[in-house]
Amino acid sequence: MRAVVITRPGGPEILEIQERPTPIPRAGEILVRVRASAINRADLLQRQGLYPAPPGAPTDIPGLEYAGEVAAVSPGVTRWKEGDRVFGITGGGAYAEFVTVDAETAARIPDRLDWNEAAAVPEAFITAHDALVVQARLQRGESVLIHAVGSGVGLAGVQIAQAWGATPFGTARTAEKVEKAKGHGLADGIVIGNDVDAFVPACERWTSGKGIDVTLDLVGGDYLGASIRASALRGRIMLVGTVAGRQSTIPTGMVLGKRLTLRGTVLRARSLEEKRAVAAAFAAEVVPLFDAGTLTPTIDSVFDLDQAGVAHERVAGNASFGKVVLRVH
Repeated sequence: MRAVVITRPGGPEILEIQERPTPIPRAGEILVRVRASAINRADLLQRQGLYPAPPGAPTDIPGLEYAGEVAAVSPGVTRWKEGDRVFGITGGGAYAEFVTVDAETAARIPDRLDWNEAAAVPEAFITAHDALVVQARLQRGESVLIHAVGSGVGLAGVQIAQAWGATPFGTARTAEKVEKAKGHGLADGIVIGNDVDAFVPACERWTSGKGIDVTLDLVGGDYLGASIRASALRGRIMLVGTVAGRQSTIPTGMVLGKRLTLRGTVLRARSLEEKRAVAAAFAAEVVPLFDAGTLTPTIDSVFDLDQAGVAHERVAGNASFGKVVLRVH
């Protein structure tokens, strides 16, 4: 099979197309003929040698999400059959024509989604749903603040919040991204320059002084302290990313006084059983909303497999809005 290979740690230019053996599904796994994948910042870090693949995943073939059709099933797998359209998250290896995945972590692709649209869904919507609904227990009528609202997860968070009857607000680095996000359901947003705390008074204004109920923080760094200041009593802050920095000074007294919940979350470090539970919740609660047309993926751009380096540059440049998709077949 053809695969994108990290030949050595470095920039996008070190990604090469190579021929590799087609993987063989182990017990409990399925072999997926990948039709499309998508780019995630973790892929960029792995390419740079800063984010090693987890045990069991290919060490030099990136790709954390896939959309494709079942090519083979291992003995004992009865849930899927050859030809079924499936998508999901995996530990790596999805920048290739075939990938093996645990059968219980795959979900059915809604009929209305084509391959590229399906590839733009798993990482963004599974992450947003798990953080906002499963962990933060988002309720109807609550307010949601989403940092990096123009990202794939950010835009998924906007739609998830709306679907659950909440009101989404957001931050971004450009006015263009804020305005585009409004077209996807964002109630209001603010552009963040050098003064991260600028969104705190905006949040007070949006919520008539109450503060934000649930924050989806995809950037970390100084945003965390400002999110605490912007939170409502008993607010919940979900820390998902650290692109703005892995260190932060926070007003601990305010965390105590407001009785806030601050929770970090990552999918990669979870056990297989936990990943299966996340996939099951996604399949039960989110996939039907794509069937109904309530949720829609947001695609920034589509590149062919041999353009993986260019696709990485697109994500690294921070100009993308939504998901950058990698077309495989």
